[in-house]
Amino acid sequence: MAGPQPPPWVHAAFLLCLLGIGRAIEIPMDLPQPPTITKQSVKDHIVDPRDNILIECEAKGNPAPSFHWTRNSRFFNVAKDPRVSMRRRSGTLVIDFRSGGRPEEYEGEYQCFARNKFGTALSNRIRLQVSKSPLWPKENLDPVVVQEGAPLTLQCNPPPGLPSPVIFWMSSSMEPITQDKRVSQGHNGDLYFSNVMVQDMQTDYSCNARFHFTHTIQQKNPFTLKVLTNHPYNDSSLRNHPDMYSARGVAERTPSFMYPQGTSSSQMVLRGTDLLLECIASGVPTPDIAWYKKGGDLPSDKAKFENFNKALRITSVSEEDSGEYFCLASNKMGSIRHTISVRVKAAPYWLEEPENLILAPGEDGRLVCRANGNPKPTVQWMVNGEPLQSAPPNPNREVAGDTIIFRDTQISSRAVYQCNTSNEHGYLLANAFVSVLDVPPRMLSARNQLIRVILYNRTRLDCPFFGSPIPTLRWFKNGQGSNLDGGNYHVYENGSLEIKMIRKEDQGIYTCVATNILGKAENQVRLEVKDPTRIFRMPEDQTAKRGTTVQLECRVKHDPSLKLTVSWLKDDEPLYIGNRMKKEDDSLTIFGVAERDHGSYTCIASTELDQDLAKAYLTVLADQTTPTNRLAALPKGRPDRPRDLELTDLAERSVRLTWIPGDDNNSPITEYVVQFEEDQFQPGIWHDHSKFPGSVNSAVLPLSPYVNYQFRVIAVNEVGSSHPSLPSERYRTSGAPPEFNPGDVKGEGTRKNNMEITWTPMNATSAFGPNLRYIVKWRRRETRETWNNVTVWGSRYVVGQTPVYVPYEIRVQAENDFGKGPEPDTVIGYSGEDYPRAAPTDVKVRVLNSTAISLQWNRVYSDTVQGQLREYRAYYWRESSLLKNLWVSQKRQQASFSGDRLRGVVSRLFPYSNYKLEMVVVNGRGDGPRSETKEFTTPEGVPSAPRRFRVRQPNLQTITLEWDHPEHPNGILTGYSLRYTAFNGTKVGKQMVENFSPNDTKFTVQRADPVSRYRFTLSARTQVGSGEAVTEESPAPPNEATPTAAYTNNQADIATQGWFIGLMCAIALLVLILLIVCFIKRSRGGKYPVREKKDVPLGPEDPKEEDGSFDYSDEDNKPLQGSQTSLDGTIKQQESDDSLVDYGEGGEGQFNEDGSFIGQYTVKKDKEETEGNESSEATSPVNAIYSLA
Repeated sequence: MAGPQPPPWVHAAFLLCLLGIGRAIEIPMDLPQPPTITKQSVKDHIVDPRDNILIECEAKGNPAPSFHWTRNSRFFNVAKDPRVSMRRRSGTLVIDFRSGGRPEEYEGEYQCFARNKFGTALSNRIRLQVSKSPLWPKENLDPVVVQEGAPLTLQCNPPPGLPSPVIFWMSSSMEPITQDKRVSQGHNGDLYFSNVMVQDMQTDYSCNARFHFTHTIQQKNPFTLKVLTNHPYNDSSLRNHPDMYSARGVAERTPSFMYPQGTSSSQMVLRGTDLLLECIASGVPTPDIAWYKKGGDLPSDKAKFENFNKALRITSVSEEDSGEYFCLASNKMGSIRHTISVRVKAAPYWLEEPENLILAPGEDGRLVCRANGNPKPTVQWMVNGEPLQSAPPNPNREVAGDTIIFRDTQISSRAVYQCNTSNEHGYLLANAFVSVLDVPPRMLSARNQLIRVILYNRTRLDCPFFGSPIPTLRWFKNGQGSNLDGGNYHVYENGSLEIKMIRKEDQGIYTCVATNILGKAENQVRLEVKDPTRIFRMPEDQTAKRGTTVQLECRVKHDPSLKLTVSWLKDDEPLYIGNRMKKEDDSLTIFGVAERDHGSYTCIASTELDQDLAKAYLTVLADQTTPTNRLAALPKGRPDRPRDLELTDLAERSVRLTWIPGDDNNSPITEYVVQFEEDQFQPGIWHDHSKFPGSVNSAVLPLSPYVNYQFRVIAVNEVGSSHPSLPSERYRTSGAPPEFNPGDVKGEGTRKNNMEITWTPMNATSAFGPNLRYIVKWRRRETRETWNNVTVWGSRYVVGQTPVYVPYEIRVQAENDFGKGPEPDTVIGYSGEDYPRAAPTDVKVRVLNSTAISLQWNRVYSDTVQGQLREYRAYYWRESSLLKNLWVSQKRQQASFSGDRLRGVVSRLFPYSNYKLEMVVVNGRGDGPRSETKEFTTPEGVPSAPRRFRVRQPNLQTITLEWDHPEHPNGILTGYSLRYTAFNGTKVGKQMVENFSPNDTKFTVQRADPVSRYRFTLSARTQVGSGEAVTEESPAPPNEATPTAAYTNNQADIATQGWFIGLMCAIALLVLILLIVCFIKRSRGGKYPVREKKDVPLGPEDPKEEDGSFDYSDEDNKPLQGSQTSLDGTIKQQESDDSLVDYGEGGEGQFNEDGSFIGQYTVKKDKEETEGNESSEATSPVNAIYSLA
């Protein structure tokens, strides 16, 4: 019987890249073949004593094989032991203890034999052991007394368990012991103190052992420390001292090793396992540990440091990792080192594992069993489970060490051969059968597969085949040309065709042809080349304040035929989109940014074939606040990851998960998120399973059948999410038939002669068993024809050669290897649509108003629609305007009338225009033929608003208005209407109305007063009426404020009066003249002859100084009192009424010739006399000029 065909996507792209090259040839299950072991328990099989024992052994073959077992190399009679049974169609042993019995009685070495008439296959030798978790011996522990600064080792010595328990240290109150480079747990479980401090007395120390299979934790009696010290611990000044050891009187010591002892040791490790080297040192201060390898560097790709650098782990050790390693312990007092010599041994490992040999009668072949190890393993051959030496002789068979050679094989040569290679560290057992068949070529994959691949990628086209003799395979493209091999193509031995770099021209149909002497077979693969997905606008790093909004862009270009999914990661973990976030196709928006939003954001744009990603960093600026208490001053952070995940209460559909919380880092944990991963459908991808409050650390998780679960836990506080915990152990639930069928089943035509049936595929948690597939059934509705059916592995199936748009009944049922799902619901689907064949008839147009018409038509016959009637659609366009010389756009517009309607309204037309109109029927495929063209004319309407309405105010007496004609007159303009109103604050005047002819576009308004403003409303008119109005206000005067009195308004308006402007010009001219005179006088010097205003010669009696200067004693020419002329020609008021002459008393009062004062003041004037000569004339600018002249 033929096995199920693999789903099409199995052959796509890189799924074949690694698997298709070297896979062994499989014989189809409908052909005779010897047994093959397909499943077996591990070699060291440890079982839980509380459960029934299960020893697995499954095999395939044709005919189906029978099974028997040996125990400790002797036949194990299953029928004689009532507790032991064998599963149906399987060799799996079940040992049931529900009725009593001790599991220890069944410990031993088991081996399974699967046999049919063509040979016998063997399982590994399975060593069955029962898990043991002995109790801790009772003991009374005295307090441990130690001097401060001394080293200390607290020994755990757990009871021996199978397997060894997991050790961890806690206090008696179940608080974890904080570990650092001073205090840490060794690999042997002991707790090491490099130096003891007085604060170590604050807790006790209890060793805990967790046993895996019994899911129990045993606790040793706690150790109590008594530390002898010179200083009390509550001395905060010493505790915070930068050199705490010396401040507390602890003597500093050079390092010494606590583990291992001495200066050198050796260690043996098996190839492929992990090498763990450990060095723990004491000393004051606490030593640092560094690791080195003599003669080379540590393997950077495999080496990692653990336990605060005290342990070096090298993963997957190989022979080149042997040699000498040393650890260096150092502090400021000195350093020491310990050398560890590492020897790498090896259990047997395959160099060439024997593979099944399929031959035609008369062909030659060979089986090769080549292994290596340290020491070198020995090879033993067996046939059908018996040593080859004791088997009947076969002249066509020759043994040459690790190779068996077959010549001129015949049908009688069929058998199963075993190769056993072993040394002191282990063994390998392999089965390989020899099958002799005469079979013409046949193809094993689905026909006419579709493979989609991204441009410029590498891909492989697989063409699984079978035949005996083994056929040769050749590839052709588009049914022509020579065999494809070389250049951009490469054909592997198994027939897979590799295309090294996909180009657009590689798209097409590829044909593989398998040929042997008995015939040939061929298959086709259609290759489609898709454009890559690229992020062309990436998110950028941003800095934001709390409470603001941030947008991260992520614009993507992708192949339009592929479905694009854009997702976001935060700190490399899936981002939870809460109500503060909005995710769109091209951006992520965060509203009200908080401190927990700080971090990296990664945009992932993916299709089913490829993906691209881009990362940006968001920095959130925290508020600078002063902490109000000590707790608020502590920095808050994301919680540490939970640890020590444990699965208990294992059941078919549930399991209990327990974890130990990590540090909350000063922000309480509010929530735990439990995630799961399964390794069948989406390995490596984690999904949210459930959420629990922050106070919970144990929960029962509901499970689905046939899922190999692995769990992890994430802690959440107000700052953010922790890193995920380390994964738990895996737990596979048993299988079952599907409990429900796929949803969203649809049947729609993609072409006029097909129907595509689609559904939402079921995920890993709803598959419930292996080989999930779908039984698709369909038949025409309302007929009694039989159901058509097909089994599909994907999520779509296309039914071809269907009539145009007929209803079908559709059912999709899930099925796996355990059985079928429930009876599915029937869904109605339709085959593909074709374009409608008829147009609406008797179309009537009635004008409703200047912008709308009503339509009426006769419906088309249903058989002419050829699909689902979506709508009737009117196409219309503006042919011309009734106004001369007015250009119009003739762009076609449309109006849709959904459903089977017979009338509708078309609105938003332009008035005063000629229109044309056509109607069509629309279905899912598109438009049908167009109806006859109808013409109609819209009547005159009201115009649109006047354009560019401008209000200007050239002065305080007038306001000027200007405007342009409306953009859409919608008829013949008859004029314009203007309404305007004066307003002053909250006071509004009487409304005034002005009407203008259609050619007027200006108007001037005389203001009634200089204070009020005006509001103008302008509209255009046709014979139908006034159209849309536009409103503007006159500009506000500069520095306008709310008037409180008439005086305030008058003062604000003086600056614009003509008389005031003239006065200011005259004053400016006088000031200019004054400046010129000052400049001339200053250039002539400080002393100069002065004549009186009378033009008379000087007499001898005139008082005269020797230097030719005169006193200013004439009262007519004395300087002005109370004022001073500055150099810039302005008159400045003195701070007092005293004249400078008043200060001439006591001498001649000589002044420097600096231009500030001209002449000498020698006569003292009475203050009263000076004041009596003041007059209004003296303050005028003209008199000031005369006084200087």
